[in-house]
Amino acid sequence: MRFIPANCLRDGMRLAKPLYRGVNTMLAAGITLNESYIEAIRRSGYTGVYIDDDLSRDIEVADLINEELRRETVRGLHRIISAAEEGRKAPRRANITAQVEYIVRELSGNRNVLVNMLDLSSFDNYTYCHSMNVAVLSIVMGFALNFPISDLIALGCGALLHDIGKVFIDQRLIQKSGPLTDEEYALVQTHPRRGYDYIVSQYSLPERACRPILEHHERFDGTGYPLGKKGTEISLYGRVTAVADVYDALVSERPYRRALPPNEGVEFVMASSGSLFDPEVVSTFIRRIAPYPVGTSVRLSNGWTALVVRNYSACCLRPLVRVYQQDGMNVKPFEISLKDDRDYLSVTILGNA
Repeated sequence: MRFIPANCLRDGMRLAKPLYRGVNTMLAAGITLNESYIEAIRRSGYTGVYIDDDLSRDIEVADLINEELRRETVRGLHRIISAAEEGRKAPRRANITAQVEYIVRELSGNRNVLVNMLDLSSFDNYTYCHSMNVAVLSIVMGFALNFPISDLIALGCGALLHDIGKVFIDQRLIQKSGPLTDEEYALVQTHPRRGYDYIVSQYSLPERACRPILEHHERFDGTGYPLGKKGTEISLYGRVTAVADVYDALVSERPYRRALPPNEGVEFVMASSGSLFDPEVVSTFIRRIAPYPVGTSVRLSNGWTALVVRNYSACCLRPLVRVYQQDGMNVKPFEISLKDDRDYLSVTILGNA
């Protein structure tokens, strides 16, 4: 399968992964796209979709966690968010701790996983996809930082609930396309504290699990909010979640901003090491995130266009690629390793095709 941007979708393409609207399936895997489906995809705000074709049919883009676990976790999060909107505690079946434990156990099978993540969220399920992505990214970094299982579960719970305070803010401000006034921005800045206070008052989570809710907008240089903490005054949970939160927001499509490709999101995080983010956490992050995910097309410095087939965890900027165009002309596909093939060691990736 390969990733096709929404503006490049065409009649007859076959969808390889399902698309969701909220907690419900919008389009199932395996359907053949037509103009009405393509228009619905674009209108919903998807940056693109995975399709199957002759070039990419043998390429697998593995999910970090299985789809049913993801959906069940989203259902639990939906119940908590709905309860928060009504000012009450969620029902017992919204057992986020148990769901996060399942996620940790599933990810523990590959502690050295390299995350090949492209955002597949629409405007109306962004809240849930973003929360899930931040939780998974935070847990992956937690594994790399050698957190014990109990700490990974606590970190995952806090990361999953990090934006719960936004339900207490006027949604017109959260979705506003133009710049916020000073008064509006000050109100938005209250969401970490309001979310933290709500979770502490309504749920029996360990205190360390609540730190990401309060601290995910704190910055390493002290320029963040709500408390203006800096350096190690911010908990390690908060420093990890801050990186995961910003990265996923950057690579996600929003009604008021286009998504960045993953390589540009990674570059932003790297450039912010020591200022916005803890350098140790950034170093961990860049060892776990693929700048060019499997299934994406890239432009090479020799004028070729290729599909990323496999990323190497120790050398993520030098993947195995399948060349299918040379100087704009289609050719019979062939594979080269930018890491190992001597003839191509001088070839670099210029960006997404």
